[in-house]
Amino acid sequence: MGTRRQHVALLIAAVAAIGALICSHFGGPIFPTLRWIALAALVVYGCLRRTLTAWIFIAMLLGAEIGHDWPQVAEHLRILALIFLRLIKAIIAPLVFATLVVGVAGHSNLRQVGRLGFRSIIFFEIVTTIAIFLGLAAINLSKAGVGVQLPTAAAADTGSVNKLSAEDTILHVFPENIAKAVADGAVLQVVVFSLIFAVALAMLSEQRRRPMLAFCESLSEVMFKFTNIVMYMAPLGVGAAVAYTVGHTGIGVLGSLMKLLLTLYATLIVFILGVLLPIALMLRVPLAAFAKAVAEPVTIAFGTASSEAALPRAMEAMEAIGVPRQIVAFVIPTGYSFNLTGSSLYLSVAAIFVAQVSGIHLSLGQQLTIMLTLMLTSKGVAGVSRAALVILLATAASTGLPTEPVFLLLGVDQLLDMGRTAVNVLGNCLAAVVMAKWEGEFATEPASPVVAAAIE
Repeated sequence: MGTRRQHVALLIAAVAAIGALICSHFGGPIFPTLRWIALAALVVYGCLRRTLTAWIFIAMLLGAEIGHDWPQVAEHLRILALIFLRLIKAIIAPLVFATLVVGVAGHSNLRQVGRLGFRSIIFFEIVTTIAIFLGLAAINLSKAGVGVQLPTAAAADTGSVNKLSAEDTILHVFPENIAKAVADGAVLQVVVFSLIFAVALAMLSEQRRRPMLAFCESLSEVMFKFTNIVMYMAPLGVGAAVAYTVGHTGIGVLGSLMKLLLTLYATLIVFILGVLLPIALMLRVPLAAFAKAVAEPVTIAFGTASSEAALPRAMEAMEAIGVPRQIVAFVIPTGYSFNLTGSSLYLSVAAIFVAQVSGIHLSLGQQLTIMLTLMLTSKGVAGVSRAALVILLATAASTGLPTEPVFLLLGVDQLLDMGRTAVNVLGNCLAAVVMAKWEGEFATEPASPVVAAAIE
């Protein structure tokens, strides 16, 4: 019954939207009336569906309509977006610290796996770096954010991109006071402090290391829950931000979001065909068997927009096609922190999109600084709900980019997330096969009967 009501609400919204589109050529009072009927039907759908993703999308459309019809009202809604922004910023430092410490100190057995660990990390960094620069090239070619200017008040609040000399840039990476780094939003300094802290912790005995590691694990879990709580405000924050932006700049911002969406998916396809496929061919990965094995976990990742949802099936599938269990158990979970190729590509696209929307011209050096920041911060928040928002805001705060355009991305974040998450899972599955090939252990022993039966 509930599903039928959802379909009826969507049908009414679609009919009203099509009617509004047709009437837009003729004008008259029927045009805005049909728009509001479509939005009212979507609100009913949201009440029935009760998912955060649905409400974020509906809030974006409501915000665009309010900004278009009542720009004076939209002016006062900006406070909701700013509250949401402050709460998100409060998450960044403790989340990055806790997850990096757990990720490094919790895997102190990297020294035991030796060559596998070294090769895996090198492979991860090379592939994710290629993804980042491919995304950088794509967004500079498409210029999806060019032509959409920030409202005057928002631009005044954001300042300009930091311009540092080479010496200052290097010096700025290292913290002199961790509390000051947190207060200033210097995320690179927080990352460096966290990494050194984690290495020092990993060098301690198990008796000394365990209490601090348990604290960081608990802190990371708390910050995950904190993020989930704050995300309940996302529809209000997104709707208010879109209303304020549309009220000042017009409805054209939505066209830029669609252009961004096309840019991302086209670039992800290029990455798969131009990077992942050649790697598989060079190492003679059995493509037919690999494609069959990854089809289900990649589909799960695309449908749920969650890498974690696909993790168990991905590990089973890779073991079933010949990757030894010890390699699967190390490479794929580690890749979830260090080999997020789809997310890395998206973040480079999104970061430059933010600058373009803000009307800020970035030199090559400034873009490279942003890419370096993304390479580090994307390792610290893997697996976090709406991680892209946290990473983008951290990068913006660290490099001086405006933060308000990030809210515009949330309106289509679910569609963006589906593509990048699927590529994350595909890249990690390929990495497991590549490591097994390099170790000379691919297809040397049959998978366990339980695993073989699970993927049949």
